[in-house]
Amino acid sequence: MNRALAGRANSGPRAAAAGASSRGFTLIELITVTVILGVLAAAAIPLAHNAFQREKEIELRRALRLMRTAIDEFKKFVTENKIDVDEDTYGYPEKLEVLVKGIEYKDKKNKTRVAKFLRRIPVDPISNSLEWGLRSYQDKIGARNWGGENVWDVYCDSDKKALDGTYYRDW
Repeated sequence: MNRALAGRANSGPRAAAAGASSRGFTLIELITVTVILGVLAAAAIPLAHNAFQREKEIELRRALRLMRTAIDEFKKFVTENKIDVDEDTYGYPEKLEVLVKGIEYKDKKNKTRVAKFLRRIPVDPISNSLEWGLRSYQDKIGARNWGGENVWDVYCDSDKKALDGTYYRDW
């Protein structure tokens, strides 16, 4: 008889329900997994944004360094080769475009040559434009309006803040 009762205990609606629940996921398990994935996704979005912003800042630093180096090379070239320039420019380029077009000079064999300092004016990655803030040698320190006499320095013309809390225009 014990065998008969044991056989009946394993059959019936309870046994079928127990077998069905062990094959799939419960609603609680599905909700838990969904919540965990949502939390992970919410944490990843700011990290992705910061990585994207950091990449733009790296590009901005490269562009500023490239243009500032070109301005310094222009000034050095004009000074060393005694190239005639307007006195108001103090040997600095009149516009950024001069760095791309270059300046004509005579080499030691008296041939006319063109010295170029930039291949192109880089795009400002923050504002996504070719417009840069310019400072001339005669401008007051911290001036935001370009005097127009020459290009002594360049800066990002954006009012946005960087990841480190500084303004891009102060770089």
